Amino acid sequence: MTARNIRARAAGASLPLFDDAMAGGRQATGPVAGVDEAGRGPLAGPVAVAAVVFDPQQPPIDGLDDSKALTAKRRELLFDRILERALAHHIVIVDVAEIDGINILQATMQGMRRAVEGVAHVAQFARIDGNRIPAGLPCPAEALVGGDAIDRAIMAASILAKVSRDRYMLDLHGQFPMYGFDRHKGYGTAVHLAALRAHGPCPEHRRSFAPVRACLAPA
Repeated sequence: MTARNIRARAAGASLPLFDDAMAGGRQATGPVAGVDEAGRGPLAGPVAVAAVVFDPQQPPIDGLDDSKALTAKRRELLFDRILERALAHHIVIVDVAEIDGINILQATMQGMRRAVEGVAHVAQFARIDGNRIPAGLPCPAEALVGGDAIDRAIMAASILAKVSRDRYMLDLHGQFPMYGFDRHKGYGTAVHLAALRAHGPCPEHRRSFAPVRACLAPA
């Protein structure tokens, strides 16, 4: 079931969002960290990962949702609210060198582990968006497919990761304006691919990705 379907089903049935007290079919013993990433698919720039822990005794932030379902303006507003209200948060930027060195999946898993380590002084359990649990986490964890549609802490993590990465790509646009990073954020759009063919890759392009390799000058 897709995240959109999960969200629609919950809304239609008037179901609450995922209960922070439940984890892996058992009662969590303390605060739960939600973990999500942004930027696994682009041809350029880092992958950003965030972990967020909320105080279960405090009222939830209104308007949280999967970052992809929100406008950029709404994400920016919620970004500041999350930082103010979170019991703990940690944002990790995994650079292109690491992505190319160990592949995007392993780079993302490493970023998730570091993000959880950054909130381990508070979190006693981690809930990871997706279907994989990174190795070496400092606390027990579960993977939750579609978690960014049903778990508030994961929603918040998705927003922190997305906003942080978008800001990075806007700064990158200032260095390499010919690629249009301000518009596509490094994803493989037609405009981006055309710029790649015209100018070749910049240092922030992921050479482990086939469309980038195809534009490298012959050795």
